[in-house]
Amino acid sequence: MKKRLLAFILAAAMIVSLAACGRSSKKADRSAPDELTDIYITVDGTLIATVDCGQDAFIKQWEKAVSEKIGHDIRLHINQPEHSGYIENVAQLLTAGKPGDGYYPDALIMRASMLRQYQTTGILWNMADAYDNADFQKRVAFPSINENMKTASGELYGFTPVFGNGCVTYVKQSWLDEAGLKIEDIKTFDDYYNMLRAFTHGGRTGVIAAGFGKLDEAPYINYMPEFWQDAYPAIYQKDGQWVDGFSEQATVDALKRLAKGYADGVIDKDTEEASTKIARDKWFSNDQATSEGVLTYWAGIWFRTLTTNMDKNGVDPQLGDDRLVQLPPIKEIRDSWGGYLNREAPVWVITDDGDGDDSREQAIFDALIETMLDGDTVQTLWTYGAEDVHWSIHAEEFVTNPDDPDKRREYSYKDGEFHLKQNPNDPNTIWKKNLLDPVLAIAPLINGYVDNDPLVEKGNKFFTENCVNAPQLPSSETLTEVESDLTVYKTTLMNEVVAGKKSAEDAVAEYQARWGDTVDTILKELNR
Repeated sequence: MKKRLLAFILAAAMIVSLAACGRSSKKADRSAPDELTDIYITVDGTLIATVDCGQDAFIKQWEKAVSEKIGHDIRLHINQPEHSGYIENVAQLLTAGKPGDGYYPDALIMRASMLRQYQTTGILWNMADAYDNADFQKRVAFPSINENMKTASGELYGFTPVFGNGCVTYVKQSWLDEAGLKIEDIKTFDDYYNMLRAFTHGGRTGVIAAGFGKLDEAPYINYMPEFWQDAYPAIYQKDGQWVDGFSEQATVDALKRLAKGYADGVIDKDTEEASTKIARDKWFSNDQATSEGVLTYWAGIWFRTLTTNMDKNGVDPQLGDDRLVQLPPIKEIRDSWGGYLNREAPVWVITDDGDGDDSREQAIFDALIETMLDGDTVQTLWTYGAEDVHWSIHAEEFVTNPDDPDKRREYSYKDGEFHLKQNPNDPNTIWKKNLLDPVLAIAPLINGYVDNDPLVEKGNKFFTENCVNAPQLPSSETLTEVESDLTVYKTTLMNEVVAGKKSAEDAVAEYQARWGDTVDTILKELNR
């Protein structure tokens, strides 16, 4: 209820903020595919080329490349609300707007949990036929990624161009050295917990996360996996049947572990209210006296990003790219799940205008999604951003941190050599990617444009060797109606247990008393 109420409270403010983003109010001509001259998309923070970071150049180059492919001019309009409030913003857009009003998105990014909520509403277009007949199919190396998102009757309401990725546990090497520990000796939960205790002294704590459990975002346990271990506080499939994980003994045990960690001070007190940004910023802060030694966060490119931010803040400069180490999944995680969880990826969806004619929606698919995996010009834009803004193949030389002898680095590239440029927002760092991770794309680039960052490669290799697919998300009519309220209720109980306000057993019993009948209905719908 809290989230639903927030969405409506934000409605009036959202109209103003959308206009401020520069989105045109001009209505697109949608009478036939050949006359589709505008596409309006809504994206979250996973599109790194933001308004103040080269988005205009990205749009201009996308329009030129796509217009050449589809044979007529087309304009791209991007609405990018705040990442942390994205779910509420999308809810407002889809409930208060209508196709063609200049605000309503033709296509948008949805997290997997959002897709399950919206795909039964009639708002989204079934793109199964368009997907099955797409040109990129002949280059897709992992068709199961999208095939598994089809409903039992074959509809497909969302498309992902990448693997989901997941989180791994990062540990500061200097903190290990100070405590006389080695990462290879951290094999069990007791080892992990003792490491956190060794890290916790003075103003320091062992671990911080964006919440004790991210119960509104699958796979729910990925920011504190060692504490959750075999628990999964959501509805999931076990032995072929849908079950309620929040009611299981494993969740009671996990809540007890979290409560003990909080009481012992090894879990940072800011965790309950922290966003991902707050957790990250505090972790790589230049004030390590009040920081933490452990952060579980996204794999691959984030290995480089976290290291770079530590470097920018002057944290452990003597260690260079060895500032962080990745902790292999502890025994309890391997014995239960098999490894870190690879989440279901965010998806692109196309809205259905409800006129019974698929021509407009097909035209949007052709211009936006079909070209996104062309293996060449357009895929490069989505992967790396705009040419000569975010990346280049032209000869050039530049220097980062020119005034700092310890951090100064010179770059020199020959004509025709693909390379990433300086970040438009920070000339002392190198651009990394735009939206698509080149390593995680389901169909690879075929133009040879590959950025070989050894730290990113190391991170991706570590994750793929130590991950398993997260449980599939459920979808039922009753769950869609109550999921927001259910999530708020479970999160409140979790926070109360961790804070010592009630026991784990009492919290689960309270949950069963309040939601038991509703959850039984959901399970019957899913297992029917």
